[in-house]
Parts: sequence; C-alpha cells; structure tokens
Amino acid sequence: MSLIKAENVTVELNGMKIIENAALHIRQGERIALIGSNGIGKTTFLLAILGRLPIAKGTISRELSAEEIGLMLDDDHPFEGTVMDFMREGNETCSRLKERIEQLNTQWTERSGDELFIEEYNDLLQQYSDVNGYDWELSIERILKELKVSEDLWGNLYSSLSGGQKTRVKLARLMVLRPKLLILDEPTNHLDVESVEWLAGWLNEYRGTVLFISHEREFIDKTATAVYELTETGTHRYDGGYSAYRTLKDEEIKTAQSLYQKQQQERKKLIEIIQQYKQYYQKASGAASVRDPYAQKQAGRQAAQVKAKEKALEKLDQARIEKPREKKKIEAGFESESFDGKQMAAFKDVTFSYNESPLFENIHLYIHRGERIAVTGRNGSGKTTLLKLLSGRLVPDKGIIILNPQLKIGYFMQELEGLSKENTILEEILGIKEMTQEEARTILACFLFRRDDVFKKIESLSMGEKCRVAFVKLYFSDANLLVLDEPTNYLDIHAREQIEEALMGYHGSVVMVSHDPYLLRKVSNRVLHINQGNLQDFTGGYKEWEKYEKRDAREQERTNEKILLELKLAELLSDEEENLEAVLAVKRQLVQLNKLR
Repeated sequence: MSLIKAENVTVELNGMKIIENAALHIRQGERIALIGSNGIGKTTFLLAILGRLPIAKGTISRELSAEEIGLMLDDDHPFEGTVMDFMREGNETCSRLKERIEQLNTQWTERSGDELFIEEYNDLLQQYSDVNGYDWELSIERILKELKVSEDLWGNLYSSLSGGQKTRVKLARLMVLRPKLLILDEPTNHLDVESVEWLAGWLNEYRGTVLFISHEREFIDKTATAVYELTETGTHRYDGGYSAYRTLKDEEIKTAQSLYQKQQQERKKLIEIIQQYKQYYQKASGAASVRDPYAQKQAGRQAAQVKAKEKALEKLDQARIEKPREKKKIEAGFESESFDGKQMAAFKDVTFSYNESPLFENIHLYIHRGERIAVTGRNGSGKTTLLKLLSGRLVPDKGIIILNPQLKIGYFMQELEGLSKENTILEEILGIKEMTQEEARTILACFLFRRDDVFKKIESLSMGEKCRVAFVKLYFSDANLLVLDEPTNYLDIHAREQIEEALMGYHGSVVMVSHDPYLLRKVSNRVLHINQGNLQDFTGGYKEWEKYEKRDAREQERTNEKILLELKLAELLSDEEENLEAVLAVKRQLVQLNKLR
C-alpha cells in the first residue's frame, strides 16, 4: 500500500531552486533512508512532502492524515518542564484538560460544597473521558517503560537528560499518538554507541513505516530497506542499506564513465568523417562545371553526406551524457619532517582522577610510528581524557608521559577551536606553511569546497564545514601524530569518505576516537579498548576487534549458562525425590555446551 508519493518535485525559496526533479515513493512497512550532501535540501524535502512548504512544481499525494504522521526533527528547542510535562505537551487537548482537572483537585477541600464547582469538575471529567484521556495517560507510562525511560527520570527536567535519553523521550511522545509513518531527521545525532544500537534494534521491531535522514552508514545498513539519494538533479532509489547503495552507486559510475567515453569516441569519429566529407566536397565542387555533370553529381553527393553526418552529430549532442564527476585524489607537494625513531610516545604508570575518583590507574601504553589507533569504550570510560593526556591538555596525577623529541602532535579539537572567524576558508588554508594558492584550491576541492565556496568567512560556516576546514589544516600541518576526537561528527557521507581516504594515505600516525564503525574499520590497524580504567591493547584493526569482541561475548554467555546449569544440576541432585529424567536433560545440555566451547 502506497502511503506517500512525490513526483518531479521542485522547491524554491526566495526565488532560488533548492530542490529539483525530486521523487519519493513510500510504501507501507518500508524503512527508507534519505541521504545527500549537507545543504542539499533533505529537511526541506521532508517539509515539502508533509505540506509544510509549498512546491513550485510536481505532485505530492498523501494517503495519511497529519495525525497519522509522527515527525521528529533534529532541533532540540529548550523545554523548561519535566519529562512528564514534555510527554503531555504532545497532545494539546488532553494536556489542557488534565492540567485544569489537577487545578480543581487542589481546590477540592475548599470548594467541594460549591455546586457550580462540582458541575465544572464533572463536566471536565466527562470531556477527558470522551477524548480517551485515561487511555492517553496509561499509554504515556506504558510507552516510556517500553522505550526504557526509567520512572526515576519522569520527574526530572527534560533539559537535564542526555542526548540518548532525549531521543527516547521524543520517540515516546510520538508513539503515544500511534503514527502509521515515523519521519526522523538525524535521529542518531548526539547518541552514544549503545543508544544507536538500541535505536536500530527498536526501528527494526517497529511495525509502522519509517522515513529517516542520516549520515551514519552503519545505522543505515542496520535499519534501511531502501535508500533515496537526493542530489542537485533529483533523487534516485536504491533497494537495501548503505552497503547495497554503495555497490550499486559504484556500478552506476563505472557504467556512466564507459558510456561517456564511448559517446566521446563516437563524436570524435563523426567530426573526423564530417571533415573528410567537407574536403571531398570542396575538391569535387572545385572540379565541377556545367560541362562536367559527373563532378557536379559527386559534389552533391558529398554535400548530402556532410549534412547527414552533421545531423547525426546534432542528434548525438542532444542525447549527450554528462561527464561523471571524478573523485579528486588528495595530494600535496610537501610533507612534514621525517620521523626517525620507532617509538613516538609512552605512558608509564599513569594515573588520572576526576573529582578524586580514579579514571585510569597505573596504565602503560606505547605508540609507535605508522600506527593508526582506534580508541574505543563506553561513553564516560575516558576516551577523550586519554587523548587530552596524550596531547598535553591534561597532566597525569601520577606517572609520566614521555614524548619523542621529534614528535609533533596535531590535536583536532584544538585546531577546530583555533579557526579565525574573520578569515575566509582559503585564507585559513593559505596559513599552512609552504602552501600555494593552487595547492590550496585543489585540496579544498577534494574536501568539497569548490569555486566561490573558498571565499566564505569562517564565522558563516556550518559546524560540518568548520570540521572540514580544521581537518585540512591539521592534515597538511607539520604534525606527525594526529589526535582526532570525533573528526566526522557533523559531516555528510561524502565528506566522511574523503576523511577516510586522507587518513589511509597519511604519512604519520593517528590516534582517534569515533562512533563511526565504517571509519574505524577502514583506517585502524590497532585498537585500545577502555573498560573501567583498564586498557585492553588489541593488535589488529577494528574489524578484527569486532570479531574478537563478539566471540568473547559469546564465550561469556556460555560460561554464564554453564554456571546456571551446574547450579540447577546440584539442586536436582540434592533433592530427596531426585528426578532422573531432569538430571539427564541438564547433563546433556552441559555436554552440548562444552562441545561449543
């Protein structure tokens, strides 16, 4: 069943075309990811689909009422009330009646003998019942529990919640309305790894239909049944998640390049033939005369051939295939000074505490030349603290951090904070030592700053654009160790892929914290996992680490299961009325479990 169908949609704002020739078809039960570069108009397209923005061209048909659509935008407007106040605000009618009933409840003792008061009170209760207010209240509590928003948070201020908690509460408020279609704008923003995993699992279990905007490739892979890409020329649908989209997209690019080259060869051949026929015509025409009808006939034949080939060329140009935009390679004609030693930095017996509570105790760590280290762990485990200790922004309580004299550290957050608001993008990059204007323009084009974009002031940039500028400055600085704390936050998919490519070709070493598994899998060759103040040093990339971690988790599950079975067996054996069949069943389970180990 079709829920929304948009065809050939064009949206204009202030006389400028924001979206052109966009299409979208949402069928019941689908989970569709809408992707595209930052600023391409994804949120604008969503609002147009919902009828909140006018369209200049095209058609949009909706088989759903406004009440059947739940919209969660990526905007966290301040809300002064509690979590429960926030939930109740989602239904204006029920919320208003509930608030008035509670007001009258506080006056009951004083006014219980007032007939007008009783009449108003009873009338409110009836209205509340008529709009299913009591069911609404129960739904709020039930859905908050289902989305694992614990009761001890319900009375807390909404503003005090973490990003993950806010997302759950916002989803809960939508779900109370029982929407048939959920529309989510960047739902994974500000979420930690565990919350993203939870949201992906929850959406996969959700029985309705989902349309969401996201730049998180792993999240798209885990949730989407189809991907729509929005570009300057319109939209294109790809069935499957991000991996399927990437495969099909690469095939499209190869096919387009092949067709373009074939057409160019055909065009070149036609032009050569036209030139030849023109030469033949000129030669035949010069030799022709009234007394030489054969020469006249030859000249006429050559003229007809010229016209025919010119028409063929015109037809070919009308069906012209645009040259596919080539992905620029990140290159520069300069490098930082060479690093001769093997060891770059060492932590020896390092202890660091926050508020007298130890975060790290007596840790040892060595960083060597050529390593690309992924630092992983739960939120609050100390990943950013480790980066700050390494970059010198924090000093250990005990122990020492030894840095090689040749070491030059570039810290991403420091570079981001150090951008000059008054400078243009180009001026910021030209501040890099030995950087020429030609190199700067080429490098900026690689990072999606093209043509007049380079003259934008830093103060006017989005957070994603600032991150790209900061990364370029850091990458082409004289640093030989890059320390990166969430370098791909706020970036779209194309920019993330450019960062990955840059890091893969980086001449120095890298220590990075990121919630983007795609980045970590592609770039890292070593993993440091932080768990309750302990460092687990894994020799191998993040992809191998994931396999190891899953295997370790399965092993722990089996160990726990074995303990439970052994306890159950001991209980059965101690029973005076021993059940032989049950004992044998448990023993068989233990044998099977040991085989798996």
